[in-house]
Amino acid sequence: MPSPRVLVVKLSSLGDLFHVLPAVHAIREGLGGAVDWVTQTEYAALVRCFTDVERVMAFPRQEFPAGLGSFLWALRSASYDMVLDFQGLLKSALVAWLARAPRRIGPASGREGAPRFYTERIGPLDRSRHAVEQGLDLARHLGVKIPEPVFPVSFPPVEITLPRPRVALVPCSRWPTKNWPADLFYDVARGLQEQAGASVLLFGAPEDRETCTAIARGLSGHILDLCGRTSLVELGGWMAGVDLVISVDSGPMHIAAALGRPVLALFGPTDPARTGPYGPMHRVLQVTDCECRPCYQRTCEREDLACLRRISPGLVIRNALEMLAAI
Repeated sequence: MPSPRVLVVKLSSLGDLFHVLPAVHAIREGLGGAVDWVTQTEYAALVRCFTDVERVMAFPRQEFPAGLGSFLWALRSASYDMVLDFQGLLKSALVAWLARAPRRIGPASGREGAPRFYTERIGPLDRSRHAVEQGLDLARHLGVKIPEPVFPVSFPPVEITLPRPRVALVPCSRWPTKNWPADLFYDVARGLQEQAGASVLLFGAPEDRETCTAIARGLSGHILDLCGRTSLVELGGWMAGVDLVISVDSGPMHIAAALGRPVLALFGPTDPARTGPYGPMHRVLQVTDCECRPCYQRTCEREDLACLRRISPGLVIRNALEMLAAI
């Protein structure tokens, strides 16, 4: 029997793309054949760095419906034996259905009526587990061997001339409630420069520049503010060359973890058991005396962001020094 051609549908978001990589790898290894991937336009270049993926198609979310015709032509230019919808939303289920594969597999817990478009449904999902483990449920459904989770990704290398140790700071996410205050990040950066002679690199989106500038201002020694100055692919290249990443719950945190860079993650309103950096080399700092967490809210009802402000810079510095010493 020839190896099946598989289409993966995972449109967003940045961290979620990396969460399903171990499942996609297990499926490719177990079934053989080619794996193609549909993702949103802004992530297409990133997904092309996933080494198990042969072809990437960009879903025209921002150009809809004008870009639908060319997308359909690309989608139907190959004949797929199965489509795996890791997203579980109406738009991803419609993509799976439009591919016209005989097998369309997705989560039974999909939202917005998505399960109606599947021929096979996986579930129920145990959402208390990490998102990586949830993604592997689809591979288990196909009966393939589940190896130790790996993240096959390769970014173009970036030459970094800053002296070691190199510490990357990711102070911002899309949710204000996930963001450890900039003044505390500044204290950590200064402490690591003074106590470890660390070179500090700052990363973020263009809208995070004010925060990163505030952290960089006043720092001496080796400091490189790259906030808003890299593409996602370039970000991966830079991340591959650092020794430690200190990050809030964010997409770049998952890039670093996938690359095997030690991550010290600061968690507030979300649950690291579900979306923390995956793997034993990482550490998560979170408070245990804040009864309202995890709230999964984009605004803090207490208005004091206690779940993050109670994480002290001293605690972060101590953990960072320990992790750097273990390298």
